[in-house]
Amino acid sequence: MNTQLIHNVRSRVEEQFRNHSVDHDFDHILRVYNMAMYLQSQEGGDIDTIACAALLHDISDHKLNGGKLNDGGRVAKELLLELGTDEAFADAVAKIVDGVSFKGAGIADEAFNKEVQIVRDADRLDAMGAIGIARAFHFGGSRNRPFFIANKAPEEHATFEAYVSGNSHTINHFHEKLLLLQDRLHTETARKLGEKRHKLMQSFVDDFYADWNFEAPQRNKE
Repeated sequence: MNTQLIHNVRSRVEEQFRNHSVDHDFDHILRVYNMAMYLQSQEGGDIDTIACAALLHDISDHKLNGGKLNDGGRVAKELLLELGTDEAFADAVAKIVDGVSFKGAGIADEAFNKEVQIVRDADRLDAMGAIGIARAFHFGGSRNRPFFIANKAPEEHATFEAYVSGNSHTINHFHEKLLLLQDRLHTETARKLGEKRHKLMQSFVDDFYADWNFEAPQRNKE
């Protein structure tokens, strides 16, 4: 591993994300990075490419940059070239950064190499399970979205633009993205890790509906 490059990238990312909202803060990036490093140890792939792409995967995400789509690769490439990498390496990382995001239930993932599969799996695992639930409600709260609206059904977005412009309630986010992720993990290692996280989210959603629709039991009349 090019430890100096990874250190420099990590320092730049930490500086930018230190004060971000917790659903996409530096701790999230570190969890994705650490998971990507574990997946790489089990699945292979170029470690420097994976490390840099994991650290830079949110560098200009549309949720954080005012709504510009597919801008992360450009920013990642500029940063890497500034840090002295060659253009081929910067291009490889940039392509992964632009390919990581979930773009809608109706949009197929482009799994063009093992490196993007690993970084995407690492990011998706952090959107699942207990932390995924916490992040979903924190993000929804930061956008003043309700927990749930009974008559507002989830959508299967056919375009990235439709997905990012959606403004549904948080429980719909589970159906529109989070509960779909288990079947869209690429690597065997990630799929095994994702099983428990998926079951926890499904159980949570089932319990949420039960609590929301609670009716007091009828007392038997004697």
